[in-house]
Amino acid sequence: MRTRKFLLAAALPLALPLALGAGMAHGAAHGMKGMSAELTDRDGKAVGTVMLQPTASGQTVVKLKLEGLPEGEHGVHIHQTGDCSADDFSSADGHLAGDKEHGVMAEGGPHPGDLPNVMVGSDGMVNVTYFKAGLDMGMVDDEDGAGFIVHAGADDYESQPAGDAGDRIACGTFEAM
Repeated sequence: MRTRKFLLAAALPLALPLALGAGMAHGAAHGMKGMSAELTDRDGKAVGTVMLQPTASGQTVVKLKLEGLPEGEHGVHIHQTGDCSADDFSSADGHLAGDKEHGVMAEGGPHPGDLPNVMVGSDGMVNVTYFKAGLDMGMVDDEDGAGFIVHAGADDYESQPAGDAGDRIACGTFEAM
């Protein structure tokens, strides 16, 4: 019995990426278009990518692969406008809100664009995958697009309208994959 538990524990980390890849391939095979964003910091330096892929389950897979960020906890959000032209990235407007309040701690929340904070290590890297309910690709791929923002500080998951996460330090705009 111990051997089976050990083998199962050893196999799970290998099986998850395969299952995730299969789920994303299944979503793509059923006409569900994914989106991706290339992020830059305020100096114009590339800091990574964010990928959104709808799945047959209705969840959206959100993959962040970022580098060159300051160490610490950072709020990350999908914003309502695909425009990173302002020096402070304010051109991305507010969070992709739908008809929800900001934050998972707020009654009536969270926004479709709310995501968990990311922890950036001393190497400046983030490599995470989330499953997000309530995020429809039509919200991201609309007339004015959508942006992805990394904030200087952590989101408190409740302050309105944006979680008190501080300045915007990186931005990218979503495009069809």
